[in-house]
Amino acid sequence: MPALRGERWLTRRLPAARHVRLAPRQVFILPTRAGWALAAAVVPMLLVAVNYQNSPAYALTFLLVSLALVSLLHTWRTLLGVELRAGPAESTFVGQAACFQIFLGADSARSAIALGWPGMERVLVDIPETGEARVELLLPALRRGWLVAPRLRVESRFPLGLWVAWSGVDLQQQALVYPQPTSGSPMRSRAGGGDGDGQPAGEGVDDFRGLRQHQPADGARRLDWKAFSRGQGLRVKEFAAWAGGDWLLDLDSLPGPLEERLSRLCQAVLELCSEGRPFELRVAGKRLGPAIGAAHREACLRALALHGLGEAS
Repeated sequence: MPALRGERWLTRRLPAARHVRLAPRQVFILPTRAGWALAAAVVPMLLVAVNYQNSPAYALTFLLVSLALVSLLHTWRTLLGVELRAGPAESTFVGQAACFQIFLGADSARSAIALGWPGMERVLVDIPETGEARVELLLPALRRGWLVAPRLRVESRFPLGLWVAWSGVDLQQQALVYPQPTSGSPMRSRAGGGDGDGQPAGEGVDDFRGLRQHQPADGARRLDWKAFSRGQGLRVKEFAAWAGGDWLLDLDSLPGPLEERLSRLCQAVLELCSEGRPFELRVAGKRLGPAIGAAHREACLRALALHGLGEAS
């Protein structure tokens, strides 16, 4: 319950946003272990100075207190005005780690700023006087669907390590986690599509096969203008048609638990895309394809990742 109240209080102070600039009321500061140790040493020194009216003891005590107070101001100002911006988050598979990018900027150079998720190791970064600093943080992906990043801990102990200035920001970052690919044979050729060997046969429009020299009978649609601009002459793009029909991946036709079936389909999608074979995916009444290419691959992996979880977020 105290942790929940603390989270609500922090949410009021620091609402979730993709771009955050730390204001004075959003930077908190506490003494570190070294700070508490210094306080434990200064108090007896002050008592000795007062009791014996010892001028050197007075001087040393006031010097240490002054250093602590000046350090407090510098530590707090290190985080003040720092801007944090959410970068892209890369999709990943179950069992791997999702990579979140975060950009930091400020109106002046800042040193020794640490970032990290709660309970995980923090990354130390310096912000240059001009430009931004980019940080990549990893978060384990334990289940498929949307992996929502927790509040980010931002802190600094610069310059003496006697104080820790910190803040907790929610940059609204999330990454899509695909099912873990596992071996299996969930593929079959489309009915009436031939033997399903997936071999290219003759001219077609399905898959890019290579370039050849231009001939007078060729049209202008398949000319490789980029090669022509590089001085490589007129060349024509060739595409192949696949024999044996398209491949069909159907979730409902597979036996076994749901997560195992999704993992087998994920492996099949990756294999077919790497081989450049057109295929169709059927998941929960949704039909994707038949098609090939990176866009079709991402659409199929997304459908597998969010099956039964909804498209929200």
